Amino acid sequence: MVTTLLVIVVALALIFDYTNGFHDAANSIATVVSTKVLTPFQAVVWAAAFNFLAYFVVTDHKVANTVAKIVIMDYVNIHVLLAGLSAAITWNLITWWFGIPSSSSHTLIGGFAGAGITNAMFMGAAPLDAVNMHYITTIIMYIVLAPIIGLTIGYIITVIIMWICKNSRPAVAERWFKILQLATSALLSFAHGTNDAQKVMGILYVAMVAEKVILPDAVMPEWIPLACYSAIALGTMSGGWKIVKTMGSKITKITSLEGVSAETAAAITLKITEHFGIPVSTTHTITGSIIGVGLTKRISAVRWGVTIPLMWAWVITIPISAIIAGTVFMLLRVFGV
Repeated sequence: MVTTLLVIVVALALIFDYTNGFHDAANSIATVVSTKVLTPFQAVVWAAAFNFLAYFVVTDHKVANTVAKIVIMDYVNIHVLLAGLSAAITWNLITWWFGIPSSSSHTLIGGFAGAGITNAMFMGAAPLDAVNMHYITTIIMYIVLAPIIGLTIGYIITVIIMWICKNSRPAVAERWFKILQLATSALLSFAHGTNDAQKVMGILYVAMVAEKVILPDAVMPEWIPLACYSAIALGTMSGGWKIVKTMGSKITKITSLEGVSAETAAAITLKITEHFGIPVSTTHTITGSIIGVGLTKRISAVRWGVTIPLMWAWVITIPISAIIAGTVFMLLRVFGV
């Protein structure tokens, strides 16, 4: 039966996907905007189009399946999902307001896990009984590994490109790299869509199962991926300009060549992790890739004074989101919602 709370959860999930889109727009467009390949408006339309294109291409939702299994179904109910989504939206808006490129993926996962853990305590169970520690451990590992992989690939690609183009005329090379940036930003936007939209798909699928609208082993209803890809694309079109500024110029100065390298590295990293069903942060990945590109010039080319606070935001996102979600869940219980 479709209940009022289920409708609210679906609405909140799509609102979260929308905030995910404008929060993460910087991941795809920061370099093409900072190098003036596209205007900000052109860039967000370009990125949104390739976010949505993923709907027609991706049929195997491995990341969604992983997210759906983070909290054991015995401890999932509509209040857990409501609390988790509320926390994720709250943290997305806070970090967007202050221009902090934190992970929308990790705030969603932290909120979902935190609400599940709180529910387990209300049920008299051990808190960690509520979560699948295999998936949680993997996600925490990739907070570190995803940016390192992006950094490494970005560094290697930049070195290879510079070696290939060492005898090229700078003006000709720059013109070609600006054209290539359109392709690499599209590739990154596509990868962002395949990775990030799937996380909310997992939440919506769990909501349908928890409310007994569909059976636990049922195929995902087609409206779920369509709605999620649409919401994230619309969010991307809204843009998160404060975060664009941080990603596009504050970490390191980006040229078209370096934009091509960073976007390609991030897209490759996201595709690898999506293939294995690992929900990683697009934000962490592109940040690592930009740092890798900066390191090809010299260590001091990276503005570590900006980068280190960003890394602290990565560390605290999951626990803070879990605490917010746990608090919301308790309030829902106290007020009998």
